[in-house]
Amino acid sequence: MFLCGLALLLFLTLPLLGIIGRSLVGGTLGKFLTTPIVVEALKLSLITTSITLFLALLFGTPLAYLLARYQFPGKNILDTLLDLPMVLPPAVAGVALLVTLGRRGFIGEWLERQFNLTLGFSTIAVVLAQLFVAAPFYIKAAKAGFESVDINLERVASTLGSPNLRTFWRITVPLSLPALLGGVVMSWARALGEFGATIMFAGNFEGKTQTMPLAIYSALEGNGGIEQAITLSVILVVVSFAVLLLFKSLARYSILDSNNPTEKE
Repeated sequence: MFLCGLALLLFLTLPLLGIIGRSLVGGTLGKFLTTPIVVEALKLSLITTSITLFLALLFGTPLAYLLARYQFPGKNILDTLLDLPMVLPPAVAGVALLVTLGRRGFIGEWLERQFNLTLGFSTIAVVLAQLFVAAPFYIKAAKAGFESVDINLERVASTLGSPNLRTFWRITVPLSLPALLGGVVMSWARALGEFGATIMFAGNFEGKTQTMPLAIYSALEGNGGIEQAITLSVILVVVSFAVLLLFKSLARYSILDSNNPTEKE
């Protein structure tokens, strides 16, 4: 049994260690690290994923709380619809966004006609594509976190005169914080790795819509070669590992803090 686990562990880690070793031994990392295409792709990826995560938190948190705490007609259908972007092929997401928000989409055409606003094949389109595929990961994790909090705690706070919003921030959020942080990690990671919906709805324009995954694709297509693709891949691995480690540490700290409450003045 342990040998099977070891085999899977090696399968998951050796390819990552392989590209890191290749970049260091061959001097690839130093050669391409500061090239414009790498810098621009990394900057665009970090900016768009940060905006995507902010929007997912802003709009996804109340939606997750609604699903966790209230019963209403069509709730199961809504919950299932929110699951769809997680299981649909990214190409389907790209087509859906294109026919809805593209220049000839029923919303995109109206936006262009009324406000001269074009969403498709722009940096905004990158954010929308990432949000479409990544937000459901946060919503599902946040919903599970809110459901794990005893609703009687909120009711007691309410009977003691605490406003609903104060109760939410002082009781519900702290107790569900590990799940919320897990959702943040999954949502951000999904946004960072998004490729299919982005290339179909936003295109692959350097400095405008070319995120790190798209830059890797372009490099492999011949614009930079395998060496540049390795550099981009290593940067993604390092950035992802650092962010994941940070959020895991925060989640662990929040669990320890909730298990060892201290009296506050």
